[in-house]
Amino acid sequence: MVDRDARPALNKRDMIRPKDEPPRGILNVPAAQSVSGHARYHPSDDLAPFVEHYWTVAWDLREQQTAETLPHPSVHIVLEAGKGEVHGVSSRRFSRVLEGKGRVFGIKFRPGGFRPFVMRPVADFTDRGFPLQEVFGEAAAGLALRALAPPEHAETIAVLEAFLRQCNPQADPSVALACRIAERIAADRAITRVEQVAANFGIGLRTLQRLFGEYVGVSPKWVIQRYRLHEAAARLAAGGDIDWADIALELGYADQAHFIRDFRRLVGRSPADYVKALGKV
Repeated sequence: MVDRDARPALNKRDMIRPKDEPPRGILNVPAAQSVSGHARYHPSDDLAPFVEHYWTVAWDLREQQTAETLPHPSVHIVLEAGKGEVHGVSSRRFSRVLEGKGRVFGIKFRPGGFRPFVMRPVADFTDRGFPLQEVFGEAAAGLALRALAPPEHAETIAVLEAFLRQCNPQADPSVALACRIAERIAADRAITRVEQVAANFGIGLRTLQRLFGEYVGVSPKWVIQRYRLHEAAARLAAGGDIDWADIALELGYADQAHFIRDFRRLVGRSPADYVKALGKV
């Protein structure tokens, strides 16, 4: 039984705003669309410099399904079944079998946005997961139980935002810069080399590398390659005529073979096999 008096009071500051932009990096889109209960919400203004959005997935399936997404340069806090974990940036695609009934709620931090909460290099978390209390101490005790107790998303987000505010993250120009750079890479498909990023932002290559290691957790080259492969997966899923050589060239690959190799390594199948699996040919 939930103690309603223990829940944070909801006011205009806590009003949640759904995020309507389509998500990036979801693989096997037709299968993913069959899982209901997926939603994303903007953070409150004071947390927007650090948090990209809150997300949740709920499912009630008769047959198991596999959910797969491509990695983003973001740290997540993930709550499920009364447990909470911090997940650093993953160099591999995320894959999980969904079956029965379940619910997950998460916080996706902006690239660089997790750094003010831990005051240590974000690269320490890359490809690793930690229990919440191991990262945040006793301040995180019982957070998952409190956050997941109410069925309403607004109340869950209110609990999470109260916790984040207690951590007292401080504005940092390096956080803002790392985020701007990552967002530019994601939005500008013409960026295919680290040298372009350094020139566009007036930063030396070594400074750029240190910034990303400290605040993002992966290298700028990694971010460029992943977002260009996000673009490739989206284009393949859209269907239509496909010229593999043209796609490889547009994404900055020297030849088609390198593009196919990197796509297979990340997605788990060749571009042609991925298209076939989606029923596009």
